[in-house]
Amino acid sequence: MDHGVPAAGEGRAIELLAAERCRLDAFVAASLEGFSRARAQRLIERGLVRVNGTAARKSAAVAPGDRVVVVLEPAAHAPGEPEFDLPVVYEDELLAAVDKPARLAVHGAPGDTGPSVAGWWLAKLGDAAGEFDAERAGIVHRLDKETSGVLLLAKTPAAQAALSRAFEERLAKKVYLAVVDGVPAQPHAVIEAPIDRDPRDRTRMAVTSRGRPARTEYRVVASGEGRAVLEVYPETGRTHQIRVHLAAAGTPVARDAVYGRAEPGARQLLHALQIAVPHPAGGVLRAGAPAPGDLLEAIRAIAGEAVASRYAAVPPATLERGEDS
Repeated sequence: MDHGVPAAGEGRAIELLAAERCRLDAFVAASLEGFSRARAQRLIERGLVRVNGTAARKSAAVAPGDRVVVVLEPAAHAPGEPEFDLPVVYEDELLAAVDKPARLAVHGAPGDTGPSVAGWWLAKLGDAAGEFDAERAGIVHRLDKETSGVLLLAKTPAAQAALSRAFEERLAKKVYLAVVDGVPAQPHAVIEAPIDRDPRDRTRMAVTSRGRPARTEYRVVASGEGRAVLEVYPETGRTHQIRVHLAAAGTPVARDAVYGRAEPGARQLLHALQIAVPHPAGGVLRAGAPAPGDLLEAIRAIAGEAVASRYAAVPPATLERGEDS
């Protein structure tokens, strides 16, 4: 029987045998080393997972005796030296944290051959890139193209899986810095509203009753001139979550061309300031990226140099190991 094993050169197929009933994505993630549930779901969505010879849906379940074939495509290795460089704020044998500038995509859309963090990382990894399959090699989480800030990258599939699990389990703690149009009614609040694709425009996200749960905490740092400076602490990681939640609250991120008011030649004033996440080898990694010039300029206009200077630098990255690490 054909269980969906690819022809030579199309990828590597792994065949698994289910021993008990459970969700397919959970079964794949638990059966393959270095796999997260999110990665399993993406492979299922792309038709690269078959159950008894038939492409399965993400929500499918397996029963005892079911044969599951998972196809891992080879990594698209970017040979040679990177065409540009990124500031590295932390690096060890398992991962790196970089300071991503605005207007650089983390992972380009299908067919997009422009510069991206993913392409830069593949070139930096060199021969080690071959350890990954084609699906988001080393990419742990994402920042929107127009959002700047600290970003984590994995050097091994096992490290990628461990970091991805930390994000899925909400163990990664993130702090963003935003300048918004308007001033929030409450100086400190939590926005809890489900998010899904906007039914009127599939390129946008929106607060909708059928969406996935999403929770964002914010604190007003300063306000003035019709704007406010916020520290934002997203507890979930939905697409465009901060931008959608703040817009829904009536205070969109300044210069946001999608959810607020665009300004010619400007980008949305949102920055990933700090992150703390369990390190795959133990302990907690804390890393950050200072606010870039355009954001600091906007903060100065609202609250002056004293407030802007708080974000012009961040503490050096640290790996805090516990007693058992």
